[in-house]
Amino acid sequence: MANTLNYAQVWSPELLEIMTQETLCTPFITTNVKWLDAKTFHFTSMSTSGFKNHSRSGGWNRGTYTQTDHPFTVTHDRDIEFLVDKADVDETNATASIQNIAKTFTKTQSAPEKDALFFAKVAATAKAQTGYHTETDPATITKANVYPYLKTCLSAGKLRRYKAKGALIAYVTSAIMDALEQAPDFTRTIAVTQIADGGTGIETRVTEIDGVPVMEVIDDEVFYDAFKFDGENGGFEPAAGAHKINCLIATPLTTKLVPKISSIYYFNPGSHTEGDGYLYQERELSDVFTFPNGKDGKVDSVFVDTAAS
Repeated sequence: MANTLNYAQVWSPELLEIMTQETLCTPFITTNVKWLDAKTFHFTSMSTSGFKNHSRSGGWNRGTYTQTDHPFTVTHDRDIEFLVDKADVDETNATASIQNIAKTFTKTQSAPEKDALFFAKVAATAKAQTGYHTETDPATITKANVYPYLKTCLSAGKLRRYKAKGALIAYVTSAIMDALEQAPDFTRTIAVTQIADGGTGIETRVTEIDGVPVMEVIDDEVFYDAFKFDGENGGFEPAAGAHKINCLIATPLTTKLVPKISSIYYFNPGSHTEGDGYLYQERELSDVFTFPNGKDGKVDSVFVDTAAS
């Protein structure tokens, strides 16, 4: 039987650099969660009634308070395994190694999927609230109107209270950032900035409007309001009827990407029964939640503008 490997060829041990934006939702990841059972944690909100006029003839006005328990259950449960046969490692100068496969998987699948899940979940939450979602034809957003367009987005509903705390983050498409860079009424600097991401840095264009960081989403395949996560080849893709996002706004004060399980296992040949090779397994159980405010138990801290249907 003919050998299909050409041993006269020289294999480079280096992979071509993968140009991706990595994870933009890093500021929203939290591990500060008290788990009550396998997949659920609880958040308690409280509201009270206000002052009433005091009567000098005696007596007090009794107020009321309401305490509400909000259960949040993590549902995004994902896993993958790769088996690299010993012969593949030997015959490709170790290019087909567990290290390279894990690196490629993280950059092209795991990190982008976190962003896709984050944007879709926040968009769905915003769309469920009155006054926190709009639709705009992206072709109508130009350098002449992009600045007032973004100012309007940042003023939706009660976002001002979070803007005043300096706690909002806005994400926009590259086309909107291009228009903002040329806008005659926008005088702030737009710079390519490194944002910390687990010890590394994500390079993207960032600017500021009214104290709110505005970040460019270069890899727009993650910037939709709904995704399908059960495709035949794994990964994710925009769901049927999904809309592209123009602008999405949230605050890490109330929106969290909550990891429950992040497991990675590595087995050398002979230490498992899956074959004669190196085995890599990874599982992530996580989800994205937006908590209600502490005043009236309502969600008022997210906003999305999507492309018009």
